[in-house]
Amino acid sequence: MTDVVVARIGKAHGLKGEVTVQLHTDAPQERFVPGAAFATEPPERGPLTLRSARLHNGIQLLAFEEAPDRTAAEQLRGTRLLAASTEPDDDEDGWYADDLVGLSVVDTRGAEIGRVVALHTRPAQDLLEVEKADGGTAYVPFVAEMVPEVDVEGGRVVLDPPPGLLDLES
Repeated sequence: MTDVVVARIGKAHGLKGEVTVQLHTDAPQERFVPGAAFATEPPERGPLTLRSARLHNGIQLLAFEEAPDRTAAEQLRGTRLLAASTEPDDDEDGWYADDLVGLSVVDTRGAEIGRVVALHTRPAQDLLEVEKADGGTAYVPFVAEMVPEVDVEGGRVVLDPPPGLLDLES
């Protein structure tokens, strides 16, 4: 099993060391239980031991033993929390927004289309937001038929969109 990013710490919340987090897991109630320990990126900020977890107005808040107050919590901003993957190692079709944003976008012939600027997760299917090289924005369903290749190491996403899809503006 490998470690995966399960959250990225945002801003401090309140005075008792809580932080907001951007979730990168489908099972926060299973991942974020008091006493759970997380490796971190960068590694010198961890490991972190979870003191508490709660939802506040739809925002996940976490507190760690190592950050007892707001000042300590503010130092954790931008830290990624890592945990052992619960998925089989052969799942090659899972990407996080952080993996995709910034990748160049090309068509199946290698012609430049633009750059990925966001991944929008939706109940039915995810959408890649592409800033087109010639201006404008395109939203591409993140499905194998339209995105046959994602090469994170190579820094590119290959699109095979149906005619007209890239001409639709938001």
